[in-house]
Amino acid sequence: MRRGRCEMFSISKTIVACLAACVLVPAANAYDFGRPATPEEIKLWDIDVRPDGAGLPDGSGTVAHGKDVYDENCSACHGDAGQGGYKDRLVGGQGTLASSQPVKTVGSYWPYATTVFDYVRRAMPYTQSQSLTNDEVYAVTAYLLYLNGIIGAQAVMNAQTLPQVQMPNRENFILAYPLPPK
Repeated sequence: MRRGRCEMFSISKTIVACLAACVLVPAANAYDFGRPATPEEIKLWDIDVRPDGAGLPDGSGTVAHGKDVYDENCSACHGDAGQGGYKDRLVGGQGTLASSQPVKTVGSYWPYATTVFDYVRRAMPYTQSQSLTNDEVYAVTAYLLYLNGIIGAQAVMNAQTLPQVQMPNRENFILAYPLPPK
């Protein structure tokens, strides 16, 4: 079926009018719900940690305490000692990244120890993210670093010691956004 020029012009004119209305009407007025977050609400979610350690909270954790926290909260998914679970392997893989079968783990791939802390703090345990205390997150981080042979069994991780940890793969990363000066 062919449409006449006048009918086509009318349809095109209607589409253009609708698109113009969408562009000209501010989104806030279109939905008219919600409110800006308060500073207190923002502070609850403003928990990012930079590679240099800026943003790390107070607290500390040991390898021994980390093993207990890991066994209780992490081993069900990641397996005993960070291997063998149905979720990502966390331990081992050193020297495999350039191979045809790279194993990306905390010890072989991650460039900063502070990133381990940040990720565990935000996202773990998977079913109860952000449920661990800062001390527990420092402890689990210490345990994972220990299992990967990066720190010793007596090491204590906190806001001062964690940024000093040299991860094995650090030099193979290039920051997309250079760190701002302190």
